[in-house]
Order: sequence, then C-alpha cells, then structure tokens
Amino acid sequence: MALIEIAIQQAAVIPIRAGRICLVKSSSGKRWVVPKGHIEEGQTAGEAGLQEAWEEAGLTGVLRDESIGAYQYEKAGVLRHVTVYVMDVTEIARSWPEQDFRERSWLTLLSALARIEEPGLRKLVRKAMLV
Repeated sequence: MALIEIAIQQAAVIPIRAGRICLVKSSSGKRWVVPKGHIEEGQTAGEAGLQEAWEEAGLTGVLRDESIGAYQYEKAGVLRHVTVYVMDVTEIARSWPEQDFRERSWLTLLSALARIEEPGLRKLVRKAMLV
C-alpha cells in the first residue's frame, strides 16, 4: 500500500521527573510509547503534547522552550510526522482519562530505550536525557 503524500501532524512529549522517563502502553497495548496524538485545529504542537500527557498518562508539567526534534512513522498506510517536546513533570495524578486502558511506567533511560521500538523516538529520548 502506498503512503499518502501529506503526513498527519502529531505532537508528543517525553515526560521526565527525577531523572526518569514515563512511558505509556500504546492504544493497542502492544508497545511502549510516550504520550502522543493529533494536533487539533487551533492547537499548537506544544498544547497538543500537554493534552496528550494528561489524557494518556495523567501527567501535568512544563514544556522546555523548544521542540527537541521530530520523527516519522507509518500507520495503516498513512505517514505521521511527530513533533516532540520534553516535559518536566510537576504533577502525577492518581486517576486520569485513559487509565483503564493505558499503563504508565517510570523508567531509567536504559530501560526506556529497551522498551521503545521506534528508532526515531529512541534517538529523541536519548537526546532528551542529555539536555
């Protein structure tokens, strides 16, 4: 199947607190990822990333000044372009919108890298821990 030429724009955050990274299970429950989702009309990428962190992981925080980079992946024959930010976590909720079907886990850098399958995301997670 050929990829559609226009990529869907998404945003993600790499949540960090006390030297650990928070990963969540993907919506299918098969992979570990960072909170990520579509950028809605009228939202900036940063706003979308903060919203996804809350919905998928129950986290609130502050984004660092600039995007740390981007990566692309393909899903269902559609190219997706993901702008990624680092989020310094300020609050961790006991309950959140997607808690019934998403597990969250706080990991060291090496443990997080071992769980993340997407090469572009692994590269950005490594970079996030260096800045």
